[in-house]
Amino acid sequence: MHSTINRISDFIQQESLLLPDSRVIVGLSGGADSVALLSVLVAMGYECIACHCNFMLRGDESMRDRDHAERIALQLQVPFVETTFDTVGHAQAKGISIEMAARELRYEWFEQMRIAHRADAIAVAHHRDDNTETILLNLIRGTGIAGVTGMSPRNGMIIRPLLCVSRDELIEYLSDTKLSYVTDSTNLQSIYTRNKIRLEVMPLLRDINPAADSCIERSIAHLRSCEKYYRAAIDEWRKRVCIERNNTLYIDLTALHTSPDASTLLFEIATPLGFNASQVTDMAGLTQSSGRQFLSATHRAVSHRDNLIIEPIATTTTDGVVATWSAGDTTTQHRITPRYCNAEGFSIIRDKNTACFDLDRVKFPLTLRHWQQGDTFIPFGMRGRKKVSDYFNDHKYSLIDKENALLLCDSEKILWIVGERTGNEARITDSTRRVLVLKYDV
Repeated sequence: MHSTINRISDFIQQESLLLPDSRVIVGLSGGADSVALLSVLVAMGYECIACHCNFMLRGDESMRDRDHAERIALQLQVPFVETTFDTVGHAQAKGISIEMAARELRYEWFEQMRIAHRADAIAVAHHRDDNTETILLNLIRGTGIAGVTGMSPRNGMIIRPLLCVSRDELIEYLSDTKLSYVTDSTNLQSIYTRNKIRLEVMPLLRDINPAADSCIERSIAHLRSCEKYYRAAIDEWRKRVCIERNNTLYIDLTALHTSPDASTLLFEIATPLGFNASQVTDMAGLTQSSGRQFLSATHRAVSHRDNLIIEPIATTTTDGVVATWSAGDTTTQHRITPRYCNAEGFSIIRDKNTACFDLDRVKFPLTLRHWQQGDTFIPFGMRGRKKVSDYFNDHKYSLIDKENALLLCDSEKILWIVGERTGNEARITDSTRRVLVLKYDV
């Protein structure tokens, strides 16, 4: 058996990428890397399905690649499946780069094929040189430790069996096995950052140190081992400084600053939620601050005294209305369930998530909505009217708490700051005959 196959076989076993009887979706572009990948996996006895994507970006060259991929699949006697994408249209629709659009489309389709063919994994042809280029690219863009540990041999259902070999080794393997391949002309142009690293930076590094590739590979392996200890420490500190409730993260800034490095810890907590390094630096510098906001594409962070509160960005209607009820309605809406009963023998339920009202003093329909400037109510047990905003400030609500607060209103008044305080105007008295009970399921 060819020495390259032996190395890849050992790597697959070492990283537990495939079992001997695994069925594999193989991304086949027709280029050298993917042709070698398919050939090696077939030679090792795996059941492969060759999957080719045409991104419609390079005209006749795209069709050339497609035809060659089909010929290779036929030569290696494996099923060939193909698809065509409107990559430019997808990129424009989502406001992303062509490269990102192609990646999204490719992996989404590969996963569909994996499910359709009941395959155990999706094999892609990234090799050692690709890994080195990725690390250098991450370094010049700015990255955490994950960015300098390179590509993982496995990411969910995606496997990379070729990370243990270089492109030169793959070319040599293809020459020995007399397998042909096509070359993407854009790979030979230095107009893309990754190509600049491949065509200009790496030759310079090899000129400085002929063993640059193997040295970088050893460093990657060492950093990957170090990352395990790093992750364990981050997870332990995360438990000390974070509390998660109702999909909202509360970070204790005082506790954060007792960690060995507050910025590093916060970087690992916040960047997976879309915040960038500059925002993280500003967040980590906050102490005893309220109202500072930071936005990512999916989340918002707001400072409140000694806490940083991070929540998903929610969409609501322009008037803040969440739900409405008519008289007699017993359906659950937004986790609030109404029921009706006679006052005789009724005992008021002492639970902040349950509110009881005199049904005859409630003016339907009921509306569940968010707080608005100018809202006032008469808190239970009081006579004077109070601004809801003042109530929030008195009870030290954060900006996020205020925006998330729900008010249960009838057609004339606020009945309840849900889960917090009922109003006085529809309270139960000795003359109450019918009772409305509202239960909020947190």
